Amino acid sequence: MPLLTRGELADLNVFVAVCQRQSFRLAAAALGVSTSAVSHTIRALEERLGVKLLNRTSRSVVPTEAGAALVEHLEKGFEYISNALSGLELYRETPIGRLRINIPRDASRLLFSPILAQYTSAYPKIQLEITVDNRLVDIVSSGFDAGVRYGETVPRDMIAMPLTKKIRWVVVASPQYLQRHGVPKMPEDLLHHACIRMRIGDDAIYKWELGNGPCACKIDAPGTLTFNETDTIIDAALQGLGLAYCLELYAQPYLDSGQLEIVMPDWAVRGEPIVMYYPSRRQLHPGLKQLIDMIRANNL
Repeated sequence: MPLLTRGELADLNVFVAVCQRQSFRLAAAALGVSTSAVSHTIRALEERLGVKLLNRTSRSVVPTEAGAALVEHLEKGFEYISNALSGLELYRETPIGRLRINIPRDASRLLFSPILAQYTSAYPKIQLEITVDNRLVDIVSSGFDAGVRYGETVPRDMIAMPLTKKIRWVVVASPQYLQRHGVPKMPEDLLHHACIRMRIGDDAIYKWELGNGPCACKIDAPGTLTFNETDTIIDAALQGLGLAYCLELYAQPYLDSGQLEIVMPDWAVRGEPIVMYYPSRRQLHPGLKQLIDMIRANNL
């Protein structure tokens, strides 16, 4: 069997990254190099092999028939290599390597910030890279080793590990707002209140989910304020600008201090836990099990 040089393996890895992302720019970002370096590598690879591997347009990059056949074999080969390297964790005292995770903003604050110092101290050889993004992305094609999302949104072909118990969603408001506008008792009462709305990752306005079982309903809550992250929504509620819908866990410090109050507690929703997920066909990435265990110990 002919041996591949380090440069040849690196070039093939670049080619796989471009095919998976269908973009020189995204591949360059995942590999930590410039777009021109990726373009030069692909051009040199095609010249060396004597075969055109990619069709390039102003909007996309897609493999040719030859390129598609090659990348299919390479992905399997690199997966075998990755699994073989992951197997070394059984013989290593401490995990080592690069760990890339995509997480929503709420998880960043609630789950990761409390354990980050402990994790980096315990596993100094792990290069942890966290991307905070409320959009649901394809973690495989985007080059992430794992992702964090609410349980019901995780693709079915992924392995999902709960990081929390089932989580409670509540409607909250400041005492000042409730004194001025009254306390809603039923979901339909919300239609006559100022509600602070949230735009979620797919750019849709989130409909408030209320109640459990047969009484469950969704309300397109009215309001003049719309934000795309929880911190700003909570801040607006603290200022008495309206009702907010959020995780009880997120609002807990303000509930404890009396700055916010839960309204319509009988209509609070117990939703799926927040989970860490990763491709089912891969072994656990170095350092990921330890990160999962640390977060779970802090939240279960």
